[in-house]
Amino acid sequence: MTAFVLVSDMFTGTHVWQDTAALLTAAGAEAHPVALTGLEGPRAAPAGGVDLETHIADVLTVVDSVGAPADRNIVLVGHGYGIHPALGAADRRAGRVDRIVYLDSGMPRDGAPPLAAVPDQSLRARLTGVGRDRGIGEVLPAPAGRDAWRLWGSTAGVGDTALDRLTALAAPQPLGTLLQPLRLTGAVTSVPTTGVLCTENGASIDTVQMLVGFGDPALQSLTDPRVTFFELDTGHWPMLSRPAELTDVLLRAAAGEGHRLVPADAAAPPAHLRPFLLDVPEAPRERHGNVDLHLPAADGPRPAVLFVHGGPVPADARPTPRDWPTLKGYARLAAAGGAVGAVVDHRLHDLADVERAAADVATAVEAVRADPRVDADRIALWFFSGAGLLAADWLAAPPAWLRCLAATYPVLVPLPNWGLSGTRFHPARTVADAGALPVVLTRVGLEMPEIAATVEEFLSAAEDGGADVEVIDVPHGHHSFETVDPTDESRAAVRRAMRAVLDRVGPHGAP
Repeated sequence: MTAFVLVSDMFTGTHVWQDTAALLTAAGAEAHPVALTGLEGPRAAPAGGVDLETHIADVLTVVDSVGAPADRNIVLVGHGYGIHPALGAADRRAGRVDRIVYLDSGMPRDGAPPLAAVPDQSLRARLTGVGRDRGIGEVLPAPAGRDAWRLWGSTAGVGDTALDRLTALAAPQPLGTLLQPLRLTGAVTSVPTTGVLCTENGASIDTVQMLVGFGDPALQSLTDPRVTFFELDTGHWPMLSRPAELTDVLLRAAAGEGHRLVPADAAAPPAHLRPFLLDVPEAPRERHGNVDLHLPAADGPRPAVLFVHGGPVPADARPTPRDWPTLKGYARLAAAGGAVGAVVDHRLHDLADVERAAADVATAVEAVRADPRVDADRIALWFFSGAGLLAADWLAAPPAWLRCLAATYPVLVPLPNWGLSGTRFHPARTVADAGALPVVLTRVGLEMPEIAATVEEFLSAAEDGGADVEVIDVPHGHHSFETVDPTDESRAAVRRAMRAVLDRVGPHGAP
């Protein structure tokens, strides 16, 4: 017998688990949704106010009410915010909990408050540094309508009736639950875990594997054989949109099933460190601060192409992106075509760093334009992957010297769980202002669905706004195809994209 202890996300209560709990029970399991103090029920708040420890105590009460270990296998399921009290309880009852399921949630660390995982970056910025004492007695208002829920995660798959019910039953979130740091002893690391990723909310197994490949030490624990993953093709509320599928995944997770990640130190190098698909001759390279210049064999000021790597990339990732084969390959290819190929190491180490990364790129552009070997009036910017969001500023107000903007397998709309939808980093909204600026977009046919959707939204907006967009398709290409798909089709696409960019900035002898 497996007993599932279900801990809900912010503003919600046991009602969200109604269908899933019924299906788990019908399958022969037990389901125990947790009523969190201050969010549900008549229980009075503690004298000191409701905080994270209050909710951990709520979960412990339910765990302790379940039968002894010999009688029940206990699986703790934390949805969104709910993973924080779930982890806190599991840390205190590690010997009684058989598995923890992270249901479309972050990976909280000891000492981090739940606020750090809130999708709304403006709210995080406003409350960061606020002490727990200020949060006592204060609340965060619940979403006031259907559209307001999107700020907290994708509502894909949830019908209007269910959203109306979610709104009607929502409760304000006690602010102390977000401001108090999660304290863990380390005992919880012995408990097997499963991540359930909701792809419509911007997460997938492929993206997690890619981040693991960057070598971030904080993510290496995800390659432990006791860690498994599942995907659900829906938004952040699978208990409302796909209760049957969620039930099946939870039962399989309890049985230890699921996808396992490949460690970063496996025999095959991670995708971003494999060889570039073209054999491009080296060009003289100079390092100026965080910018590398790959110089053409040509006299006089030359056009320049600045390549902007994707991300987030961990701050301690080595080598840094400007030494990755793909970025060096593109820069050398630009130099072979008569342009200066520039690569910038920017500081998009976390999604909260987008402003800083955008500033790094702007500074790098000015540094490149100021170089006497560069024609400052003939510049192209080329964005990759997650850096596609940084293209928004240049599309919104293209300077006269920007002759072309390129993007390869880019993210062109903030993913729902990135917390950036209300910011200026939304190229699909700014492309209509691009005017005559040529855009060269390389699209891969085997793209991660959550990213592919952003490209299609961008192209639709570009068509409506009359933007000048050339699409170069790689039908059988994956994200990072330059190192994972070294095919004739892929090579032709890279050459065609480079030719399109260099033709627009004006050098001769484009490859």
